[in-house]
Amino acid sequence: MNFDVIPAIDLRGGQVVRLKQGDYAQQTTYAADPRALARRYAEAGARWLHMVDLDGARSGSLANLAVIQAITADGMQIQAGGGVRGEDDLRRLFDAGVQRVVLGSVAIRDPELVAGWLGRYGAERLTLALDTRRLGGRWSLPSAGWTEIEARTLDELAPWYAARGARHLLCTDIDRDGMLAGFNLDLYRHLVATVPSLAVQASGGVRSLDDIRAAREAGAWGVILGRALLEGRFTVAEALAA
Repeated sequence: MNFDVIPAIDLRGGQVVRLKQGDYAQQTTYAADPRALARRYAEAGARWLHMVDLDGARSGSLANLAVIQAITADGMQIQAGGGVRGEDDLRRLFDAGVQRVVLGSVAIRDPELVAGWLGRYGAERLTLALDTRRLGGRWSLPSAGWTEIEARTLDELAPWYAARGARHLLCTDIDRDGMLAGFNLDLYRHLVATVPSLAVQASGGVRSLDDIRAAREAGAWGVILGRALLEGRFTVAEALAA
């Protein structure tokens, strides 16, 4: 199967940052020039780049669109999200050159709306971000930049979307995000078993090349790499070779 190694650039105030477990109070700033970082990832061989507008994810309004548009102009394939609440936001990202728009809060809160977009724009243009946290024995789905808990669960929504033709699913175990604790492989094995038609992107906690290999063996179709790349634990080239 095809397997994608996808570097991540999280944006806040136009800068490259990382949050621990989605906590906006636990931010590390890595680079002031996200465009230069994206170019380095592209030159190293990355085919895709994952971009998150953290300001938009929390506020519900696209806040770093100019930065995203500048990077798409350099020719990389981008999947990007954070702050998409309506179809106008979706179109603005497409118009900015984004190949796949990542839908998080809106995919959790308004599945019927997103199902309509799947029919209108096609499954290859949308990535569902059903980021999850284990609460009370269930895989809960926090929204609004992971600050609010929704009633629906991962095990309810993932099959629902699969039945409506969704293709790409990004799933982060929030408790591992930014913690360098390794992927939650049981989560991805569970998703691959229950929704085999979805191409699952593993995200949250990668610390080594072995984690990438393990995610692939667990059935993931790709991995999102954030802090490990930013801190030089391995390179994009090494991740691709793995």
